[in-house]
Amino acid sequence: MEKPAVTDVPLNELLRRRWSPRAFEPRPVEKEVLRRIFEAARWAPSAYNEQPWRFLLASRDQEPTFSLLLGCLVEQNQVWAANAGALAVGVTRKFFTHNEKPNRHAHHDLGLAVAQLTLQAVAEGIFVHPMAGFSLERVRQVWSVPEIYEPLVALALGYPGDPDTLGEDLRQREYAPRERRSLEELVFSGAWNDPFWK
Repeated sequence: MEKPAVTDVPLNELLRRRWSPRAFEPRPVEKEVLRRIFEAARWAPSAYNEQPWRFLLASRDQEPTFSLLLGCLVEQNQVWAANAGALAVGVTRKFFTHNEKPNRHAHHDLGLAVAQLTLQAVAEGIFVHPMAGFSLERVRQVWSVPEIYEPLVALALGYPGDPDTLGEDLRQREYAPRERRSLEELVFSGAWNDPFWK
């Protein structure tokens, strides 16, 4: 299933097709495809070219690693993410390497890396569902993540599956129309809440 965005102006097809499904086909994502997806993340821009992101990655054919990563998700996410082809956790280094001062841009930079890997994934026929619902402490414990790093986002990656395999609540969300705030609510000029486009 695909759910392309209905946009107000024409966009690149990868941007229109990108969405975050919960229905995945329960098969691994090939290692060479994962390599291309994470290569896209590697080339994301970052403050001072710090590249503060790191990823913990498990393909569904890598037991028990996949199950360990799945077990870090909150129960509601485990229900559907168990069918993903791969799971990952994005981690940021909290301090710059050149001076060990706090890097307040690290979260932003990880976001850019995730955005790039997500678009490359769509080009590969793979969809990515980012999740806030996971245990930071469990990830830190299971993977011995050093204190200078912060687990920030979990990702389910995989081939799209049949939404009818989901429970009723998730199925309804899968079929629901995609919605976004208008540009007038998002882009201002001159003063706060003064829309750039009027």
